[in-house]
Amino acid sequence: MGIPVKLEVFEGPLDLLLHLIEKNKIDIYDIPIVEITDQYMEYIHAMEREDLGIMSEFMVMAATLLDIKCKMLLPKEVNEEGEEEDPRAELVEKLLEYKMYKFMSYELKDKMDDAANVFFKEPTLPDEVLQYREPVDPKELLAGLTLEKLNAIYKSIIRRQEDKVDPIRSKFGTIEKEEVSLSDKMIEIKDFARTHRKFSFRNLLESQCSKVQVIVTFLSILELMKMGHIHVEQNGLFDDISVEVQTDPDTWKNLTEFAEDEPQNTEINM
Repeated sequence: MGIPVKLEVFEGPLDLLLHLIEKNKIDIYDIPIVEITDQYMEYIHAMEREDLGIMSEFMVMAATLLDIKCKMLLPKEVNEEGEEEDPRAELVEKLLEYKMYKFMSYELKDKMDDAANVFFKEPTLPDEVLQYREPVDPKELLAGLTLEKLNAIYKSIIRRQEDKVDPIRSKFGTIEKEEVSLSDKMIEIKDFARTHRKFSFRNLLESQCSKVQVIVTFLSILELMKMGHIHVEQNGLFDDISVEVQTDPDTWKNLTEFAEDEPQNTEINM
């Protein structure tokens, strides 16, 4: 009779490779590819899975290991700088990246478990206190508001967007420009206005993910002001501008028809 052996469950081929490296206490930067390949193939043959999609991932990695094994037997290739290329380099990079994300997931799980043991006290303020809103005089808020001040705030938002540096995308050579429709942005603001009758103009612009999004959002606000759907207010010089919805967003019509009047193939030069 054969001895039944229970294999560990691996989340993917990289997880299995990382297990073999740690089990054999191997330096990840100097993997004995022949030994690891043999052990990997033993695990593959011992697996009993009906899901061909999962097994195909392990078979692809097995083919990769065999390819590296063959290259290790051939004379080493030399790059343009005269340095010898290691066939294992790409695999090592993937393993290090996988190991980093794997341990990050452990950290996040620990934080989630710790958060599950935290309880927060519910607010005990009376409803009339929570529902109180300080009365606002629209005439006082509109005092001194001009398009020049609105333009100054817009320029300050643009400068802030330019100062932001994405640690990931900034390393890319080229980022494709996204297409932004003015009519779609107006419909997006319409949906936002259903739950936000009054909101910050500055926060609205800062929530946009790109410079083009900021520009189109600004144009949408101006167009909605022109149509009489929204109204803007400002307390003082250089203060933030608050946007207040004047009409029921469900009555905002002709927003999709507005796209028919838009110029075709319009480009915004940055």
